[in-house]
Amino acid sequence: MSSLVLGFQEMEKSQLLLVGGKGLNIGELSKIQGLQVPEGFCITTVGYQKAIEQNETFQALLEQLTMLKVEDRDQISDISRKIRQIIMEVEIPSDVAGAVAHYLSLFGDEHAYAVRSSATAEDLPHASFAGQQDTYLNIIGKDAILQHISKCWASLFTDRAVIYRMQNGFDQSQVYISVIIQRMVFPQASGILFTADPITSNRKLLSIDASFGLGEALVSGLVSPDCYKVREEEITDKIIATKKLAIYGRKEGGTETKQIDPDQQKTQTLTDQQILKLAHIGRNIEAYFGQPQDIEWCLVDDTFYIVQSRPITTLYPIPEAETQENHVYVSVGHQQMMTDSMKPLGLSFFLLTTPAPMRKAGGRLFVDVTQQLASPVSRNILLNAMGQHDPLMKDALMNIIERGDFIKSLPNDIKAPSTSRGNTDMLEQIENKPSSVSDLINRSQTSIEELKQNIQTKRRSDLFDFILEDIQELKKILFDPQSTAVFTAAINASSWINEKMNEWLGEKNAADTLSQSVPNNITSEMGLALLDVADVIRPYPEVIDYLQHVKDDNFLDELVNFDGGQEARNAFNAFLNKYGMRCAGEIDITKTRWSEKPITLVPMVLGNIKNFEPNAGKRKFEQGLRVALNKEQELLDRLKQLPDGDQKAKETKRMIDLIRNFIGYREYPKYGMINRYYVYKQALLKEAEQLVQTGVFHEKEDIYYLTFEELHGVVRTNKLDYQIISKRKDEYKFYEKLTPPRVITSDGEIIVGEYKRENLPAEAIIGLPVSSGVIEGRARVILNMEDADLEDGDILVTLFTDPSWTPLFVSIKGLVTEVGGLMTHGAVIAREYGLPAVVGVENATKLIIDGQRIRVHGTEGYIEIL
Repeated sequence: MSSLVLGFQEMEKSQLLLVGGKGLNIGELSKIQGLQVPEGFCITTVGYQKAIEQNETFQALLEQLTMLKVEDRDQISDISRKIRQIIMEVEIPSDVAGAVAHYLSLFGDEHAYAVRSSATAEDLPHASFAGQQDTYLNIIGKDAILQHISKCWASLFTDRAVIYRMQNGFDQSQVYISVIIQRMVFPQASGILFTADPITSNRKLLSIDASFGLGEALVSGLVSPDCYKVREEEITDKIIATKKLAIYGRKEGGTETKQIDPDQQKTQTLTDQQILKLAHIGRNIEAYFGQPQDIEWCLVDDTFYIVQSRPITTLYPIPEAETQENHVYVSVGHQQMMTDSMKPLGLSFFLLTTPAPMRKAGGRLFVDVTQQLASPVSRNILLNAMGQHDPLMKDALMNIIERGDFIKSLPNDIKAPSTSRGNTDMLEQIENKPSSVSDLINRSQTSIEELKQNIQTKRRSDLFDFILEDIQELKKILFDPQSTAVFTAAINASSWINEKMNEWLGEKNAADTLSQSVPNNITSEMGLALLDVADVIRPYPEVIDYLQHVKDDNFLDELVNFDGGQEARNAFNAFLNKYGMRCAGEIDITKTRWSEKPITLVPMVLGNIKNFEPNAGKRKFEQGLRVALNKEQELLDRLKQLPDGDQKAKETKRMIDLIRNFIGYREYPKYGMINRYYVYKQALLKEAEQLVQTGVFHEKEDIYYLTFEELHGVVRTNKLDYQIISKRKDEYKFYEKLTPPRVITSDGEIIVGEYKRENLPAEAIIGLPVSSGVIEGRARVILNMEDADLEDGDILVTLFTDPSWTPLFVSIKGLVTEVGGLMTHGAVIAREYGLPAVVGVENATKLIIDGQRIRVHGTEGYIEIL
């Protein structure tokens, strides 16, 4: 067996670097008992390397290519074209040509073959790269085959393949190509079989696309195929397309496109019996590879031939379950305003903090709500909460309930926990005690100060035990019934005001205006505090000039060399002492905090200097306060004119006081949690530094790829298998590219909700109204907070906003996000700053283009592109 050419049966699982992803999969397919795979062989990557390794011009051009970025399209195109030209002109080494001739004689020189490319970065479990390299069909004769081997080698450097590798982080100089030579079959029908439904991701629903002739017509988009869906040996759906054309092989080689006889155009490509037979083959292949497959098949005289199978890489992983029963999961990220993937340490800290039944999938967390949906009483509680929080989630859950068969319903007589007398007493207590909020805040602050003191002395295993103990204290504070009662009272009062003011006065969303500039909102105060930092720096041109060019995180040490630098540094440090533990995606303990990378704040401070006059923070707060108090007075005056007016005004005043006193606290528990997380993180990184010095870790950030328990184990034993870290890093890179669903089932099916609304303009982009008002302005589509370049009056359009985005809110006039609900962070702050806002807008960052003028209808919940 030579390493230049391998027969399909000779290939081994470990030979990815020799035969590429596609070759490896065909080798595996040909070993499955009872499966028909057209025979053939593979010219390994060794042949390709032999052909080009001595070519200095090729190596020089390749080096130039590795220096380029995706944006350099013209240069990529130019260099790639030159590389392809060189490869086409290179002579195929004689021993490679000899090995090809030998294998052709074994399988029959006279036959026609398909010549397919198989790159080492292709058809992999985490990156499909499908269709990036070329395939040639019906090639006859040794000379023609050798010529098409060169063409396949050259196709490694098409523009699209080069750019795709750049986007996916593959080194151009480390990717090689092999070529598959496979006996042609001339089918009456062919197509693609997905063992999981590519539309819904349901793993139990198998999907078949079928058309007449060769599969190229389907792949190239020349015809619309029939589509059949099969679930557990039963055809559940059939779409029969009109198939006007087909591609067939020609006797003398090559292919031709033919018209299909009009009588045949609308006939079903496969019989029902063939559909079920093919589905059975698909399930066998899936079982062999252990994951859902995208399979190319051909039908010849009632026999199915399989010519290719690759993993489906676009499916969202299913949360792991302990039982085989049906489960329904809802995304935590959509509730926490952080849908990015998290590293293992981040996931495990959040799991330690929450009592909810959570599961991991794709680097995200999901809550298993199956039990809640099963009981009619808890189901209503869940749906009401979801309606407040994320109507798209609620609608998706309603879709599942309406099916009736996915979740077994418990008997109706299971009582919900009754609203206990204790809750009512708690509400009365806090209503009569406006200092409740400051008491809760002081208790949390005292507890954090004690933590900072006590953690100093803890080392190694003691540190881990101490953190676990302190997390119990954190949970006590987070889930303190008094704390919950405070913001519940405010949320209920907001709902009451909105409902009653609409009923009595025809006034929509009155609570939005009444929530402006409330006391004790730690997050909105942060936005204003950064305006104060700008005020300190504004009088010092040298400091401003320095900050405009600063690149280094140590800039605070350098500041003192400039006039006003000490004052500027003090202002930054005061801000960081209070808010430095925050950052984008802050629920993931592994994310870099502002205190760790203070340069993140510089563009925001400079923006504030450019966009605002001195004292803007104080003026904004006072203006919001005036608007809220005027609205309060106006509502009370109007109510007094009504029948029973004094009573209505008295009830309304009580509810307004609840909102004003307590709604600001809504943001505080998370601030307390993030504060604690940062203390834990600093202590763990100190421990990691010791382990780097003793050679256990390569770099301290590697601890992020272990769970809390695993890291504790490493600290105890001083031992670590580094393959775990490498594997987790690769997984994290893959997970980063995935978009998590709001709702997913244990079948892997992604359930999508929609807004039910009428009487909106035809072109309206619909979302959830969370902060009243209508505003027009320039859309700024921003995916990373660091890239924000906002001017006064812009409308921020982004995926989600957590508290770290608040400093940007002072510069904008409106907000649009893809994720969010009525009481999520962005909505609360938008109302407090008086910004019209629409959240939960599916694909907002794709539908709205940066720089477009848009109109945001915060009261009705939609956006118009002007």
